[in-house]
Amino acid sequence: MGSACLQVAKAYGARTVAVVSTEEKADFARSLGAHHVVRVDGFLPAVRELTDGAGADVVVDVVGGDLMTDSLRCLAPLGRLLVVGFTAGRIPEVRVNRLLLANIDVRGVGWGAYAMARPGYMRAQWEHVLEMVAAGVVDPPAGATCPVEEVARALADLEARTVLGKTVLTLR
Repeated sequence: MGSACLQVAKAYGARTVAVVSTEEKADFARSLGAHHVVRVDGFLPAVRELTDGAGADVVVDVVGGDLMTDSLRCLAPLGRLLVVGFTAGRIPEVRVNRLLLANIDVRGVGWGAYAMARPGYMRAQWEHVLEMVAAGVVDPPAGATCPVEEVARALADLEARTVLGKTVLTLR
């Protein structure tokens, strides 16, 4: 999810900062075109420094968990935190006074339910993504490939957060 968000944000002209947990993931984020890459430990001061103290206009959070508060803290006034998922496994709670103090907001991004209720929306979005793919600005990275019989291992790798790119299961 983070890879796709990074590429689409860059396609729209955003200056991107990828937050990663390992040097391998840092190299991967750079290969996808991240303008800046920072380690998860200490990402709040790093983002503040990269933005000259102004903060980020948008933070896309696919992890959740204990990082949510620092994600909110690195937003600029009127910034928006997009909640896309909870790969950390824990759904965080937001103290709404933080929203008030900085005039920021949190938006849940549940694309499936939103799109299904709007006929034609999914198709229009897909057409737009295909344009980005054709232009080469979005190139979904394939990571590991394994036979479908090894799906348990593939899922374990996802849970361990060791996957770079998409895992492809082959049927034959």
